[in-house]
Amino acid sequence: MDQFIVKPLFGDGPVHWYTITNVTLWMALAVLGIALLLVVGTSGRAIVPSRSQSVGELAYGFIYKMVEDVAGKDGLKYFPYIMTLFMFIVFANFLGLIPMAFTTTSHIAVTAVLALGVFLGVTILGFVKNGSKFLGLFWVTEAPLAIRPVLALIELISYFVRPVSHSIRLAGNMTAGHAVLKVFAGFGQVTAIAPLSILAVTAIYGLEVLVAFIQAYVFTILTCVYLKDALHPSH
Repeated sequence: MDQFIVKPLFGDGPVHWYTITNVTLWMALAVLGIALLLVVGTSGRAIVPSRSQSVGELAYGFIYKMVEDVAGKDGLKYFPYIMTLFMFIVFANFLGLIPMAFTTTSHIAVTAVLALGVFLGVTILGFVKNGSKFLGLFWVTEAPLAIRPVLALIELISYFVRPVSHSIRLAGNMTAGHAVLKVFAGFGQVTAIAPLSILAVTAIYGLEVLVAFIQAYVFTILTCVYLKDALHPSH
C-alpha cells in the first residue's frame, strides 16, 4: 500500500497541515490541467472547434444537462460549483492512472472535504431558501400519520450519513482499483504466470479508466440530487 502514503515533497520530516506533499502536487496538477483545458484550450472560440475546445464544450454541455435534468432550472444557478467539482474529481482520477502518479481521490481526507462542502452548502442553502419548510424533507406526508415519526428519524439519520457515504464511495473505489492493479502487477515477477498477469493488468487498467469517469459522474449526480432536495424539500 506504499502507493497511498502521503510524503513531504521536500525533505523527509513529519507531515503537518501546512506541509507541501505529493497530495498537494497532484491536486495542483489537476487544477492546472483543468485551467489548460477550459481556459487555454477554449480561448480561441473557433466556429470549427479544436480538440481541446471540443472536449471542453462536451464537458460543459454534459454537466449543464445533468444539473438541469436532476435539480431543475433553479439548480442552474449553482452550475459553476458542480462543474468545478466534476472537473476536479475526473482530472484527479485520470491523473492517478499515470504510472508513478499519486491518486489524491484515494484519500478520505480529500474526498471528505469535497463531501462536507456539498453537505454544508446544500443544508445552508435549504434553510436560506425555505426556512423551516426545509424540515419538510424529513416529514413524509404521503405516509400514514402513525409511522411518520419513525420515517422522520430514518430520514434524519440518512441525511447526516450523506457526507460519509458520499466521500467513502469515491475514496474506496479508487483505493480498491489501484490496490488490485498493484496485486496483479506483482504477479508479473513470477515467470510462469507473467503473461496472464500482463493481460489481467491491461484489462483492469481499462476498467479503471471507466471507473475513474463513473465515480466522478456518481459524485456529481448525487450532488445534484442533494441540491434538488435543498431547493424543493417537500416530498
